[in-house]
Amino acid sequence: MTKRRALGQHFLRDAGIARAIVDLVAPSAQDLVVEIGPGEGALTNELARRSGRMIALEVDRALLERLRRRFPTIEALEADARTWEYGRLSRPPAGRVLVVGNLPYSVSKPIVAALLEARASLDVMALMLQREVAERLAAPPGSRVYGALSVLTQAVSSVELALRVPPGAFRPPPQVESAVVRLTPRATSPVPPDLERRFREVVRAAFGRRRKTLANALAGGLGLSLGVVREAATTSGVDPGRRAETLNIDEFVALTARLS
Repeated sequence: MTKRRALGQHFLRDAGIARAIVDLVAPSAQDLVVEIGPGEGALTNELARRSGRMIALEVDRALLERLRRRFPTIEALEADARTWEYGRLSRPPAGRVLVVGNLPYSVSKPIVAALLEARASLDVMALMLQREVAERLAAPPGSRVYGALSVLTQAVSSVELALRVPPGAFRPPPQVESAVVRLTPRATSPVPPDLERRFREVVRAAFGRRRKTLANALAGGLGLSLGVVREAATTSGVDPGRRAETLNIDEFVALTARLS
């Protein structure tokens, strides 16, 4: 079994969808493009034609060698997209740094986390994900799938659920539907830098016990007394009897400031 198959990757074979994905970032000759998981090159072909400089990150050595033979002008690297240092990328003069990828379902969340960690070095991302994950990233407050992943992603980037992709667009067809999200890092996050770590703790604790009220979930998740949490919520303008999925990002920020 290849590394690629072990990661659960399905190769995109629909040229029309490939063009639609690339159109989401609209690369030009001034741009640097990083492709994650090029596989058999469906996206690579379109990206290499339209971008200035291109780096492709591939974990499967056999696929990598075929990619190098087919696209000799790109920088094809054997690399794990979960740990590659995106933050070291240099923005080209008058250009952007773009990331495009058909992410293996089994490791999509750590890859997205790594990209968001390096968001200061990136301009726009178009990422193919399992539909359920894509919907969670883009979910608004009050949605059934709105959760910690939604809040932590939207606090640092705008998220657009841009395309839905049917199983038949892949080889072999996956058992689930896929979707493409476009992520654009925010110039300024609503979360102050000195509160970022505590913000992540508060958000994860709030959603860690979804069936409980906000006060009970935070008290249990953060190891605080119920009285302390209720007072912090009330003084930040948040009803402690609400559920985590009803809070927007600004309310989580205000609550975090009181709990810090």
